Amino acid sequence: MSSIGLDYTAAYEQGGGIGRYVRELVTALSRLDTSNQYSLFVSGASSTESHPAFPSNYFWKPTRLTPKWLARIWYRAQLPLPVELFTGRLDLFHATDFVLPPTLPRVTSLLTVHDLSFVRVPESASPSLKSYLDVVVPRSVYRSTHVLADSEATKIDLMDLYSVPDSKITVLLSGVDAKFFDTVLSSSLMTTRKKYAVEAFSYIFCVGTVQPRKNYTRLIQSLTQLRTQGIDIHLVIAGGKGWLENPIYKTISDTHMEDFVHFIGFVDDEDLPALYRGATCVAFPSLYEGFGLPILEGMASGVPVLTSNVSSLPEVAGDAAIMVDPYDLDAITDGLQRLILDSQLRETLIQKGLIRAREFTWEKSARQLLAIYQNLLA
Repeated sequence: MSSIGLDYTAAYEQGGGIGRYVRELVTALSRLDTSNQYSLFVSGASSTESHPAFPSNYFWKPTRLTPKWLARIWYRAQLPLPVELFTGRLDLFHATDFVLPPTLPRVTSLLTVHDLSFVRVPESASPSLKSYLDVVVPRSVYRSTHVLADSEATKIDLMDLYSVPDSKITVLLSGVDAKFFDTVLSSSLMTTRKKYAVEAFSYIFCVGTVQPRKNYTRLIQSLTQLRTQGIDIHLVIAGGKGWLENPIYKTISDTHMEDFVHFIGFVDDEDLPALYRGATCVAFPSLYEGFGLPILEGMASGVPVLTSNVSSLPEVAGDAAIMVDPYDLDAITDGLQRLILDSQLRETLIQKGLIRAREFTWEKSARQLLAIYQNLLA
């Protein structure tokens, strides 16, 4: 039996994005491995707080020190306080969110790098965040025993930008929760739509933090063009407030789309399937992504999807979505128009999407992760 530490902080403090990735992956892993001992390290939490129920070989290892304080201690001051002070003895530590804390000598380390958007699309990150990541991420990559990338695109970025050897990187694809395939009762669908005040109109659905990389500015401009063409459609954006979002709100004002763009904030996981299924289509024209989970969730929900032809997104979408140049406003508008009006295309993409989404499961991801742990510990 080996002792494995997992950074569970993102799952604890983030609703979507990386938080959902860590929650889903660890939950799937807990169903597979009852042999090894797992210590779930959680920054900014206390031992008295309620937490998810895991099997008896999973241990909650919280510290009241917040991620900001640990960043100051570990990455700015570079104090060599090992993570084992919080987790206890470890054979392997898996850092799940870009940065690797200090560990004791001879402890095997695994680092997940979700994307290198702060390098590839630098204008999408705040200057302070970018300057921090530019230092700590490459340092963490070089220190780690092995690196997980969310996609082949991210693996290539790691090799090109940081000169990481191919042999040091493994691609671990995400899964899609089976609940997105389930039928949603009409009553539940309407109840959820009413909860978020989106029951009275047809809508394009988007999921992602409100930030420049999600390309919401062009999407709003595209909505303006669609409505000018007489297509009565709204835009619903599910995601927490991010950074550098003021130009997005200004675009809404400049285009007079205040009544047609709806920010519904962070959505509870159990409400997402109904919001996807209630949509006319899903739009994910991001400028860069390490993976792109909303593509699969939309497909699993039986909704046609538009996404970008850059970074990892073609890997995820395959031939089951409309792909466009995310910088080409007319291409985005034309793609959305086809998804809304062309019933034959919609049905073709819906069927292809369902098949495509079934290729990605969290169980498959967890089995691969467990095999990686075993190889590193051998």
